Amino acid sequence: MRNSTPLPWRYLPVLLLWLLAGRASAQRFAVIGDYGYAGPAERDVAALVDSWDPEFILTLGDNNYDSGDSLTIDQNIGQYYHQYIGNYHGRYGPSASTNRFFPSLGNHDYYTDNGEPYRRYFTLPGNGRYYEFVRGTVHFFALNSDPQEPDGVDSSSVQARWLRERLAAAPEPWKVVYFHHAPYSSGPHGNTRYMQWPFRRWGASVVLSGHDHHYEQLEVDGLPYFINGLGGRSLYPVRNPPVAGSQRTFVGEYGAQLLTANADSLTLQFLTRRRALVDSYTLHRAPSATPKLYPVSPNPFEGGTTVEFYLPAAAQVQLRVLNGLGQEVALLRQGGVAAGWHRQPWARGGLRAGVYYVQLTAGGTTQVVRAVAL
Repeated sequence: MRNSTPLPWRYLPVLLLWLLAGRASAQRFAVIGDYGYAGPAERDVAALVDSWDPEFILTLGDNNYDSGDSLTIDQNIGQYYHQYIGNYHGRYGPSASTNRFFPSLGNHDYYTDNGEPYRRYFTLPGNGRYYEFVRGTVHFFALNSDPQEPDGVDSSSVQARWLRERLAAAPEPWKVVYFHHAPYSSGPHGNTRYMQWPFRRWGASVVLSGHDHHYEQLEVDGLPYFINGLGGRSLYPVRNPPVAGSQRTFVGEYGAQLLTANADSLTLQFLTRRRALVDSYTLHRAPSATPKLYPVSPNPFEGGTTVEFYLPAAAQVQLRVLNGLGQEVALLRQGGVAAGWHRQPWARGGLRAGVYYVQLTAGGTTQVVRAVAL
């Protein structure tokens, strides 16, 4: 029987603010590759990225040309991106309050002390060489594709086994894998065969890389791959004909990618430093035939989290939070809801730390997912 206990009044102000905001806005983040060479090109690309006001930035390697030296790293990175870097101690300005800069290692970063200046400069998750993090509906996996990686770079290595296990465990709808050496490329470096891992079979949504200094969109084994090496160092030619699977190539101007993630889509755009749109590619999530409640994210959470669900058709919906005794402690949504993907903010308010259960009733079905408040 439904618990009809009214929502405690103390939750109403916070919940009302969240409900008035409607669906959570899309996530926007930037991707730059082969960028770390101080000068007009990198300056212009950094200005382009700033104009997007991204939540954070990914890099596809070669952060510090030409030799990865500690004497050049701040000039090549901090000068343009210090406001995104957590725990920044350079000379160009203030640090970000929380880290918003997530690089991957490139071969040029390794030329001095096997990448030690890079590891000292950044404060990153995991071992700093390869790591994962989650932002909203996207799970990111940064790899180290340099052959000097202690945990290996082939598909049976320790690093690859880590990726396979973490991809399988990730509940987020979008799983972005990124690193430096391109598995498939129409540029001068060509294919990096040792990085041709079975990413699609392991669960990746898209693979991003650099190394060759051009832009390219490919599809291999049904999985989209992107090369983005136009961040500021130099421009490379593209071979003709391109490699198998190549769908689009571009060279001739520097630029960066803007990625926008929603509950039902992930859009990847490449724009030049002159703000010209070169390419736009959208991944769409496969719809469910029945109502579907997805795991909350983040989980565990502190101040709040987001509940996501999908409706194949318009339906009357009840979305509520239950405690361990099955008692309703928050009503997040009730009433008619249109078909499609929906993201519902859940502000914790005065709820104590503990285990809770989010329950979705829609279309004659009831589903429950577990959530932990810290």
